[in-house]
Amino acid sequence: MPPFLYALACLVFIVTPALAAPCPDWPTERARAEIAALQQQIDTWDDSYHRLGQSLVADELYDQSRAQLSQWRRCFNLTAPDDPLRSAGGKIPHPVVHTGQEKLKDADAVRAWLHGREDVWAQPKVDGVAVTLVYRKGHLHQAISRGDGVQGHDWTTNARKIGAIPQQLRQPVDLVAQGELYWRLEAHVQASSGSVNARGTMAGLMARSNLTVHDGVYIGLFVWDWPEGPETLPERMAALNALGFADTLDYNQPVRTLVDAEQWRDHWYRTPLPFASDGIVLHQSRRPPANRWQARAPFWSVAWKYPYAQALAEVRKVHFKVGRTGRITPVLELERIRLDDRWIRRVSVSSLKRWEEMDIRPGDRVAISLAGLTIPRLDSVVLRSVERQDLNVPAAGDHHFLSCWQATPGCESQFLARLNWLSGKHGLALPHVGPGTWEKLLAAGRLHGLLDWLTLDAAELANIDGFGERSSNRLLASLDSARQRPFGQWLKALGLPPAGEARLEGPWQVLAARNTEQWQAEAGIGPERAAQLSAFFRDPQVLALCDELRSAGVDGF
Repeated sequence: MPPFLYALACLVFIVTPALAAPCPDWPTERARAEIAALQQQIDTWDDSYHRLGQSLVADELYDQSRAQLSQWRRCFNLTAPDDPLRSAGGKIPHPVVHTGQEKLKDADAVRAWLHGREDVWAQPKVDGVAVTLVYRKGHLHQAISRGDGVQGHDWTTNARKIGAIPQQLRQPVDLVAQGELYWRLEAHVQASSGSVNARGTMAGLMARSNLTVHDGVYIGLFVWDWPEGPETLPERMAALNALGFADTLDYNQPVRTLVDAEQWRDHWYRTPLPFASDGIVLHQSRRPPANRWQARAPFWSVAWKYPYAQALAEVRKVHFKVGRTGRITPVLELERIRLDDRWIRRVSVSSLKRWEEMDIRPGDRVAISLAGLTIPRLDSVVLRSVERQDLNVPAAGDHHFLSCWQATPGCESQFLARLNWLSGKHGLALPHVGPGTWEKLLAAGRLHGLLDWLTLDAAELANIDGFGERSSNRLLASLDSARQRPFGQWLKALGLPPAGEARLEGPWQVLAARNTEQWQAEAGIGPERAAQLSAFFRDPQVLALCDELRSAGVDGF
C-alpha cells in the first residue's frame, strides 16, 4: 500500500524501533531544527511519489520515519499542519472515496479489534497502487488513480493497455470497483524476498503517459472492494468473479479468532504469491453505505502488517576497530531495535571507505536489515542529524600489517587484535586466554609490548584485579606452555603474511635471509605477497620480537 495511505488513518498504532527510544534530550532550538529537517525529508518523499510516481524510500522506512516525526512532535509539544497528500490530488473526483486504514501494532491489538465482531474476512495487503475502475453498461468507462482519496488522476488511457483489467464485463452493468494494480511476480515469497520495489515500479509505470501494451502484460489487478455491491463480502467477491474480475476470490478467508488472523498472515507471508504484499487486511463483511464513506480510516477495516524487513535505527556512537593487519572497520552502536525476534545493538559499516562515503554520525537514522536472516546489515542512511558531531577517526595511513606492535596512543585497538590473534586458534591456541585476559592486563598497565606477558609471574598477577589464585595459576601455566609451541606456529602467531606453499622450516635466520625474488619463487606467492614477506622479516619491530623469543628459549629463533 502506498505511503500516503498511512497518513490517512485516524488512529495509527505502529510499534517501530524508533518509538522504542525515549524522548531526545535536546534544547528547544535543536528540537525545532531536527523536526523541520525530518518534515522536509518526508515532504520530499511525498512529493516525489505523488507528483512524479517515484518511490525514493521503502514503505516501512517511510512508515517509521513518519512515526518518528509524530513522536518528536509529542515530545516537544510542537504541532504543525501536515498534509502528505498536498501534491497527490488530481482533477477527477472518485464516485466513491477511498478510505485509509488503521494499522494495528501487534497481536493484542488485533485480538481487541476482533472482540465482539462477527463475519470478518482477511485479504493479503497487496503492495501496488490503488485505483478506481468505473464501468458503464459493462464497458470500462474510466480509471482513476487513488490521489488524495477524494480526487485522482485520469488513468483511463493506460488502463486500456492492461490485460488484467476487464475492458468489458460479462454483464452490462454499471459498477465502481476499487482495487490494487500490482507488478506481477513469479512465485514471490514475501518472507524471503521482501517487496523488491514492486510498488515503486508500479507507481513509475502508471505515471507514464505512454504505457505500452507490453508493459501492461506484467501488471495484475486485485479488486478488494465493490463499494455499492451486494451486502456481504462473500457475495460481493463471488459476483465480481462472475463479472470477470479474476485472481481475487481465493484471497478472501474467514477470520473468527486471533488464531485465524495469525494463520492467514503467516500463510500469505511465507507462501508463493503472484504479487508483493506487506501484511493482511481485516474487513467486516457488512459496512455502511458507500455514500457515507470518508477519506480516512474506517471502523470496519484494519491492516496488520508483516514484520519489518528493514528497521530505522538511531546511531548512538561510531567506533573504529583496527584489526591485526591494520584494516579499519567502523562499527555503529545503535539505540537497540528489534528485527525478526532479534535485538540489534550494533552493526558494521564494513570499511573505512564506505563510512567516509556515507558520513555517518551520532544522531543519524540508518536502515538496518538482516543478511541471511541472522547478521545485521547496514543498508543506507535515511535521515541525517542536524548537528554533525566531530569524530576521532584513525588515519588509514597510520595502520598496516607492520604497525602497532606496542600499546601506544592510537594503537590500542590494533595492538589488542594482535594479542587476540596470538593466543587464538590461528596462533598459539593458548587455553584459558582470551580477549578479557588481555584487556585486564592492558588496563593494569602490565603490557606495553606484544611479548611482555612472557615474564609475567604470580606476584604481579596477585596485584591485578580479576585474577584469583586459581585463575592466576591456570593462566601462568597456559602462558608458560607457549614457550614449547613449534616454530611454524609462532610465525603465524606473530602475524606472518600468508606464505602459500613456501617452506617455513626455519630457523629464523634462514627465512630472514630470503629476498623478495626468492620469496616470489616459492609456490603460491605473487609479487605483492613476496614483498610483504620480505618486509616482515626485515621490520625492526619484528626483529626485536625475534630477539625476545630467542632470549626466552623458543625453538627456531
